[in-house]
Amino acid sequence: MDHTISQQLFEQSQKYIPGGVNSPVRAFRAVGGSPPFIQRGEGAWMWDADGNRYLDCIGSWGPLILGHAHPEVLAAVSAQLPLGTTFGAPTALELEMAEALCEAVPSLEMVRLVSSGTEAVMAAIRVARGFTGRSIVVKFEGNYHGHADFLLAKAGSGIATLGLPECAGVPESITADTLTLPYNNLTAVRQAFELHSERIACVVLEPVAGNMGCVPPAEGFLALLRQLTEQHGSVLIFDEVMTGFRLAYGGAQQLYGVTPDMTTLGKIVGGGMPLAAYGGRADIMRCVAPLGPVYQAGTLSGNPVAVAAGMAALKILKQNRETIYAELQEKGSLLAAACKTYAQRHNIPVVVNQAGSMITVFFTSRAEVTCYEDAKTSDTAIFGRWFRALQQEGVYWPPSQFEAAFLSHAMQQQETQFLHHAVEKAFEKLIAV
Repeated sequence: MDHTISQQLFEQSQKYIPGGVNSPVRAFRAVGGSPPFIQRGEGAWMWDADGNRYLDCIGSWGPLILGHAHPEVLAAVSAQLPLGTTFGAPTALELEMAEALCEAVPSLEMVRLVSSGTEAVMAAIRVARGFTGRSIVVKFEGNYHGHADFLLAKAGSGIATLGLPECAGVPESITADTLTLPYNNLTAVRQAFELHSERIACVVLEPVAGNMGCVPPAEGFLALLRQLTEQHGSVLIFDEVMTGFRLAYGGAQQLYGVTPDMTTLGKIVGGGMPLAAYGGRADIMRCVAPLGPVYQAGTLSGNPVAVAAGMAALKILKQNRETIYAELQEKGSLLAAACKTYAQRHNIPVVVNQAGSMITVFFTSRAEVTCYEDAKTSDTAIFGRWFRALQQEGVYWPPSQFEAAFLSHAMQQQETQFLHHAVEKAFEKLIAV
């Protein structure tokens, strides 16, 4: 592949943008080389500035479950644009979105729209603290909940990708009330509540982690969190920014049968536009201004263009939920099995984790990857070689060992065959060095 134009754009961008990118993992520093600058997308495919074509296994880090430039999403955006792009005032579209979210997600009785997943989680935790009158936030290693200061302790995602020990600029005083535990460790959770139960405002987690790579919950883990938070009067928050409307129409909480007190959503709910939401039990959400004393606001919250795009995507998912999620599960399972087969064929130790259309290939000799410490045993140098081999085969895979890949409904039989062939070739290239 020729990347001349992308390399030139990257060099120019570094003069004006830190690292040349507007989100760190995009810089490809963990895998070597420079990132392709994407020019357009259609269905399951993307083309860069040099004209190279890629099968997209990132989907803008999760939102594009229907693929790029879906006609119904584009039509919804086109219909809204002539009417106005932002008002800073209520619209009927916001009501339609709120009703759709509350109908779909088991935990939602009331919901507030915001602009990003980071904003949604920040607000949800503020509400939980205001509701309980407590201060401690329990989170888990390798779970990323946005770049709010108090949530960046052992946060996975880009911090893990870049090998940063912690985030500079975050004083210890800011994280003093953040208690970080090992993911999937039931004993650590019990001990935390034994020691701090009267001070724990909330427990926040990705019900299926995607920011240390894909790591599903251990059996009984979510149920224990539900039991302990109910017992001790703490708020259980599922960060479903990534898993909401991806693993099931009602999110991971529907799939695993555990209903939290609050939920944060993003990515898919915007249909490819900046939109997110937080919500939960009505008694908790009534703490939010103007009903209650917990303040949160945003000029672009409920932006009509983003809401129009999101509603179009959700309507498609709702109408086809009996088939889309089953198909995505099958695609994920087949790809996971293929990755294991090709790795074993060449005696390359891997662990392949998959939940629905989320998947990660960990290059580790561990028997399983169930937590951040397991994920960190991965050989990132081998992953980098595998990633570059996939890129040469025309597959756009996450440029980080610690990020989940996402499959889309736009991937049909032809795309699936292309992907499996590319993965097989990438494993072959690993042993050719």
